[in-house]
Amino acid sequence: MNQNIGVDPEALRADVRDKYKEVATNPHGAFHFHTGRPLAALLGYDPVVVDALPDRAVESFAGVGNPHSLRPPVACEHVVDLGSGGGFDCFIAAREVGPSGGVIGVDMTPEMLAKSRRTATDLGLTNVEFRTGILEELPVDDGWADMVISNGVINLCADKTAVFAQAYRALKPGGIIQFADIANGVQLPEQAVCSIELWTGCIAGGRPVDEWCALLGGAGFDEISVGPAVDAFGGSGGEENARAFDVFAHVFLATKCA
Repeated sequence: MNQNIGVDPEALRADVRDKYKEVATNPHGAFHFHTGRPLAALLGYDPVVVDALPDRAVESFAGVGNPHSLRPPVACEHVVDLGSGGGFDCFIAAREVGPSGGVIGVDMTPEMLAKSRRTATDLGLTNVEFRTGILEELPVDDGWADMVISNGVINLCADKTAVFAQAYRALKPGGIIQFADIANGVQLPEQAVCSIELWTGCIAGGRPVDEWCALLGGAGFDEISVGPAVDAFGGSGGEENARAFDVFAHVFLATKCA
């Protein structure tokens, strides 16, 4: 598999932080992606669950799929969210796992972390915490999690092999990873792969479906399944690039070998 990422990882992280700082502090601004409650509806989240959350918990949501859709969390489980942003998916997971379960959100953008922590406090959630970190060096103990989720974030990571290795390490034997991310149907030219703008635009960091599955298998996961294609960019500022590179989102589910 071609691992030539084409960009400097630190420069990419800096640009991603800048982009998502804006999503945290100005959630109703103009972005290349949909956000907030309209996006949650587009991606098929349960409206009863979403409507029960305050605006602050939803407005900075910027995912590409529903990483609860193939196998929702259940009571007492421990869940880790890779790239938790404003905390939307964490708050949904916290509702499912209940007070005997636990949720850890990991993010590297200070403004997103501040927002998610304040919202968790306002909601009185004692089973959720948010940690500062990068996904290639996950600040979670070995074997803590029953489930690892992520939503439109792994494509923004330069070293996806390291991300999946960290997810595997954090999971218990038999635990699952369930993530939503973008898949490119068209081979990207070199100039696109080297464009940080297309990386932060959720285009250049995507992989074809079979490469995502190969990355999961290479990390040791098996029982891999893939959900249907989702048009997460239709009608957004990023639609033109998404159509040019045949970009659609999928939810991927896989199990850590016991």
